[in-house]
Amino acid sequence: MAEPKVKYDRQLRIWGEKGQAALEKASICLLNCGPTGSETLKNLVLGGVGSITIVDGSKVEVGDLGNNFMVDESSVGQSKAECVCAFLQELNDAVKAKFIEEHPEELIETNPSFFSQFTLVIATQLVEDSMVKLDRICREANISLIFARSYGLMGLVRISVKEHTVIESKPDHFLDDLRLNDPWPELRRFAETVDLNTTDAVVHKHTPYIIILVKMAEEWANTHGGKLPSTREEKKQFKDLIKSKMITVDEENYKEAMEASFKVFSPQGISPNLQKIINDSCSEVDSNSSDFWVMVAALKEFIASEGGGETPLEGSIPDMTSSTELYVNLQKTYQAKAEVDFLVMEQRVKNLLKKINRDPASISQANIKSFCRNARKLAVCRYRLVEDEFNSPVQPELQKYLTDEDYGTLQEANTLKVLPENTAAGLYILLRAADRFAANYNKFPGQFDGEMDEDISRLKSTAVGLLNDLGCNGSAISEDLINEMCRYGASELHVVAAFVGGVASQEVIKLITRQFIPMSGTFIFNGIDHKSQLLLL
Repeated sequence: MAEPKVKYDRQLRIWGEKGQAALEKASICLLNCGPTGSETLKNLVLGGVGSITIVDGSKVEVGDLGNNFMVDESSVGQSKAECVCAFLQELNDAVKAKFIEEHPEELIETNPSFFSQFTLVIATQLVEDSMVKLDRICREANISLIFARSYGLMGLVRISVKEHTVIESKPDHFLDDLRLNDPWPELRRFAETVDLNTTDAVVHKHTPYIIILVKMAEEWANTHGGKLPSTREEKKQFKDLIKSKMITVDEENYKEAMEASFKVFSPQGISPNLQKIINDSCSEVDSNSSDFWVMVAALKEFIASEGGGETPLEGSIPDMTSSTELYVNLQKTYQAKAEVDFLVMEQRVKNLLKKINRDPASISQANIKSFCRNARKLAVCRYRLVEDEFNSPVQPELQKYLTDEDYGTLQEANTLKVLPENTAAGLYILLRAADRFAANYNKFPGQFDGEMDEDISRLKSTAVGLLNDLGCNGSAISEDLINEMCRYGASELHVVAAFVGGVASQEVIKLITRQFIPMSGTFIFNGIDHKSQLLLL
């Protein structure tokens, strides 16, 4: 077997060894292994998840050969769960794979405690009633749950977990933590050792921009009553002041200083998002609090005291034009301050743990260090129960989605029909209406030939009834969309299932590794015009 580090080399660069270890410990349950479930699980098996359990009570039919790559002709008539399980096991022999030949709906009804053994449950192709019941079960057992569904040319993915906290949110763009707007004493002292007026051209063009900006900001403040540039005009003058210090036009370090000058006047203090987290009621910790909230409580104390309104320093600096000696010494200055902040935080965490009668060493140094490095980027995600969303969605939001004025297109028989841009909300309502339809008529709209016209009018009245129940009496759904939904006949197309499975497996990885921020609402994929939207209901 390939060495794990070699085997998973590329993904280790994304979520690191810690993330990979979390994946390899995870135990995942998949409900229904049609194309949507199989595609979701395939991505996770290739990623090296610890163990999988597939629950599906159906047999492989000839129709399955047209939309599921994980069954073949020899599988017809056999257990679908067994065939898919065997196929997935071939993809990665390090994963423990097993199957249970039972219908998920029966398991939800008769054996709810079954689900508490897993890290996460992926429920695919469940109708509304089963979704609601499973969601309640997983909430009570504190198990993460992801719903995924493909229905004709539409798809849905929805996360449900009471609370998910993220330390390593890894945002795409985030301002470096350089404190140029408020340098600490050691950084000021280090800057004082460098002379910007040196006549040595080599030294002048190899002074790092951090030093240039610290010194220029001080020079500016001395002539402006201790204040940093704030107006547009002042910011322009500050840039001109930096430019005036250049000896030759090719001094890259001064160009970098001008480009980074905005970091000097960026607002001090913490972001509104972090303020919200430290003000959260969970930051009042007790013996049941998670490690995350204990560290948040310590952070709150740090910001109010030693931090002077700021988080612990991250301690890293970006690449810049500089002499090696100055760069290394500058790096050491940042690292030393980060270490001092970390030690204060570590002590505060220990004191809090002692206060709530927990082992002061129960949160490791490595975890506290990681928390300090990422303190500005913390995230807390909370999800409504699916039942609450279904019964009482956020009314103004739903109304807004349903009345969106922009338009998309639907190509049909060489004619171009205009579809409202509210297609995502329309598809969401129609999928729910299709489930109601199935509960009433024991079949999905358009599932059988020869009943299309009747199904269209039945689906339309079901959708109108649902909208009325949700308080959206005045809203209408495009006739074209209703016809389209009936045309799907509840089919599961492989191309849509592959896309939905890709989205779902990506969210699973975010939840398990606790890295990156999982999506916050109900994700709707609209395959008609290749758009997707998050509905925050």
